[in-house]
Amino acid sequence: MLFREKQQLMIFVITAVIVGGFVVLRYLPLRSRIQDLKQIKSAQAHTIAKGNADNTKISQLKELFTKLQRELENYDEQIPTSSNIGIFLHKIADLMNKYNLSEQMVEPYEEIDAENLSCIPVKMQCKGKLFQIYEFFRELQEIDRLVRIEQVKLSNDNDFKGQIGMQARAIIYYRAKAGQG
Repeated sequence: MLFREKQQLMIFVITAVIVGGFVVLRYLPLRSRIQDLKQIKSAQAHTIAKGNADNTKISQLKELFTKLQRELENYDEQIPTSSNIGIFLHKIADLMNKYNLSEQMVEPYEEIDAENLSCIPVKMQCKGKLFQIYEFFRELQEIDRLVRIEQVKLSNDNDFKGQIGMQARAIIYYRAKAGQG
């Protein structure tokens, strides 16, 4: 019986060594490798998701770029080579008349010269209903000349008849001639 017990003990020890060897030499390294691969897979999924989000942003930026290109296509044409202040003031007066704005005043200030551009500040004043003033500014943006509105002040009329007083300061630009500036 002693031999049999030794034999069983030997089988148990050999089995334990085989199982221990398998766990230490095979299972644990593979388990560690699987965890590493899961982390790599997760990082790759994150990178792919970020790439897809960036791709969407790139598409939006391309659309914005195309839109801006279209807007700037005729930019030089919006900055004439001479001030043509009279024509511009006439256009503003025509727009104010078109929208039945009252108490009109359009007054240019002294020109400001820069290296390649010159500008003329223009003060505009009138009264009308809000939608009339809105339409005036909307159409002012669509004229064939670059106009930058610097300041707008709207004030309610004291007699509450729906009239709004508008004061605005705009700047028009023109390209300086070669010997100028």
